[in-house]
Amino acid sequence: MPENEEVLLLKGNEAIARAAIRCGCDGYFGYPITPQSEVLETLALLKPWETTGMVVLQAESEVAAINMLYGGGGSGKRVMTSSSSPGVALMQEGISYMAGAEIPGLIVNVQRGGPGLGTIQPSQSDYNQATRGGGNGDYNVVVLAPASVQEMADFVDLAFTLAFRYRNPVMILSDGVIGQMMEKVVLPPAKPRRTEAEIAAECPWAANGHGLRSRKPNILTSLELDPAEMEKKNLRLQAKYQQIREREVRYQTVGCDDCDYAIVAFGSAARISQKAMELARARGIRVGLFRPVTLWPFPEREVAALAARVKGILVVEINAGQMVVDVRLAAAGRVPVEHFGRLGGIVPDPDEIVDALVTKLPHA
Repeated sequence: MPENEEVLLLKGNEAIARAAIRCGCDGYFGYPITPQSEVLETLALLKPWETTGMVVLQAESEVAAINMLYGGGGSGKRVMTSSSSPGVALMQEGISYMAGAEIPGLIVNVQRGGPGLGTIQPSQSDYNQATRGGGNGDYNVVVLAPASVQEMADFVDLAFTLAFRYRNPVMILSDGVIGQMMEKVVLPPAKPRRTEAEIAAECPWAANGHGLRSRKPNILTSLELDPAEMEKKNLRLQAKYQQIREREVRYQTVGCDDCDYAIVAFGSAARISQKAMELARARGIRVGLFRPVTLWPFPEREVAALAARVKGILVVEINAGQMVVDVRLAAAGRVPVEHFGRLGGIVPDPDEIVDALVTKLPHA
């Protein structure tokens, strides 16, 4: 293990905070809400402003936090926020503004049940909000779905890399299970925050005052009053999103090489589904697990290929049925695609998933 890596027993939320510091994050702006409050609390405990100069600020609201992200990302800084479902709902206008102005930034959503204030228990019911943009206009946010505390840490640096590669907001869509559970984590190697000179060189588009003697001011806005120009901008954004679809799809498969049936699940539901897969195989049912890691871009072609060689697919989510729509679109009617989910913050049991597999896919 490299000298500057660190192994700790951490909650998922704590892993996010520690990884942010080690990944050279310039600023965190957030507001406490269960079940993600440990992100802000851990940063406050570690005081990275004393060691790395990272800004950690409790904003007056989630609306304020996302607009601070707009400003920080617009100056070329690595900035992030975290919240849970109702708080992220409040951020949607700001996220849309960031996408329209092509400003990079990281948003972490540790989901809880809804609608409304709902419950503080885990849920995956923000899938549609995350993968369909959530705010107004034609835009997409890159969405990463961790299934372990280790991935909570690993995805921070990946999220920043993708955000700056494509000048686009990136979301880590987690949930209360992953955020609150504890596992051994290998934290990423520490790297310093970028210098102002490095930011100026890497982000010539940034509105940070660098280079004003050699160029006009950089103006980062989502506003365009000329409809012809707005259409050109939208078409350019759509071309970028297509490029992301072609280059950044990520997924994981377990036991899919010889399976007759497949379970498709993400995040904590995928962890539970893997145990269900093992129980089903013990009963003689050859089941595989397909886990989308990027929820947007969704692995459409890979799910289509899976549907072409199995007898049926069960989509397991902790919601009323959201990702199942994307799976059905990808499967295009080749095989039956059924859904199993629990609501209200109730996490499904592996045996329930096996029972649903047998009941909903009667030939299993």
